[in-house]
Amino acid sequence: MSNYREIAWQGLWKNNPGLVQLLGLCPLLAVTATLTNALGLGLATMLVLVGSNILVSLVRNYVPKEIRIPVFVMIIAALVTCVQLLINAYAYGLYLSLGIFLPLIVTNCVIIGRAEAFASRNNVGAAAFDGLMMGSGFTFVLMVLGGCRELLGQGTLFDGADLLLGDWAKGLTIHFWLMDTNFLLAMLPPGAFIAMGFLIAAKNVIDKKIEQRKPQTQVQPAVTRVRVTKVN
Repeated sequence: MSNYREIAWQGLWKNNPGLVQLLGLCPLLAVTATLTNALGLGLATMLVLVGSNILVSLVRNYVPKEIRIPVFVMIIAALVTCVQLLINAYAYGLYLSLGIFLPLIVTNCVIIGRAEAFASRNNVGAAAFDGLMMGSGFTFVLMVLGGCRELLGQGTLFDGADLLLGDWAKGLTIHFWLMDTNFLLAMLPPGAFIAMGFLIAAKNVIDKKIEQRKPQTQVQPAVTRVRVTKVN
């Protein structure tokens, strides 16, 4: 149980792929103009991450070390194709909105990194849980970044939720304030870089405060022995 707790802590916070490892920044910054896009890409990445970890863990003892990376990439590509077809069939609006960044999940360093560093060295249960936690941590960063940019850029949250959830979700859009024109800095990539910098800085501040609250262990000073020589 403690091992699974550590895996969860690593994926969600301590070794978060978006805030600490800084992996997958291209889609992270490109498609998070709205919370809906961020959630859609996050869920797609999580599905591929969990599936690839499971399959890599299953075949790890049968794949020669010399060709393991190409085999892992083929597994990931097959899963991305399946997810892409599912989104195309059931959420076509989101499929169009995510565009090229959906098939580019194949090259996401988070997925290939976890396949090589963790799934290829652990059993199926641990690999699946690691994929779930890393995917959840990545999705969390996507959603926070997408929510902040959408709120500052157009004063809404969950705009276009029907693209992900269907026509019934049109009423989920929350309007906080009316804006004559969108705040373009928040909607464009420069705003994504700025917002991402603030998120990383906030995490570092929180980590520093957590570290300061930990009880400090007292270090005993080294005792220097004095040699006494008898003088006649």
